[in-house]
Amino acid sequence: MSTYIIAGLGNPGPTYQWTRHNAGFLFLERLSQRENISISRKSFSGFSGEWNFAGHRLILLKPQTFMNLSGNSVMPALQFSKLPISNLIVVHDELDLPFGVVRFKHGGGHGGHNGLRSIMENLGKGDFIRLRIGIGKSPYGDTTGHVLGNIPPDQMERLPRVLDGGIEMLEVMLKEGLPKSMSLYNNKNFLEG
Repeated sequence: MSTYIIAGLGNPGPTYQWTRHNAGFLFLERLSQRENISISRKSFSGFSGEWNFAGHRLILLKPQTFMNLSGNSVMPALQFSKLPISNLIVVHDELDLPFGVVRFKHGGGHGGHNGLRSIMENLGKGDFIRLRIGIGKSPYGDTTGHVLGNIPPDQMERLPRVLDGGIEMLEVMLKEGLPKSMSLYNNKNFLEG
């Protein structure tokens, strides 16, 4: 049985709850509702919970350090669990993907994402799995305002479908491996068809 840490990134507090940057938190909240998991144990400068699925033990982690310091929560969780970096899955918002698209990626740079940057600085490398939830780019070029802006009502309505798609991708990855999940879903838009 493998153990994975699934870290959903976001900013703590009600001000940020429904912002695009909190896509990782929203993903874990959706998963916890669906699977009836509590993510409320205070640990690793965050909240954590456990989910057993397809023979895997999954530690769900919501860092409460603010996005720019996500690594200060993720690294102790990995160290405590004595897990290699390859057993880390980070769920985060992705400007380079349109809303409706969720993609797996293995390794790579941080692309200017402060949460990923912090995790990579703490771990010394970026060789972990990312589940990237598309939020699209700002039409006005204001990246900070865009990622910290609330998800608009028309997208909020459709968000559950997108998050459920991401959960489906994660389940396929855990059952059949990352390459299989990537080949099935990486060109899919969950709002089409």
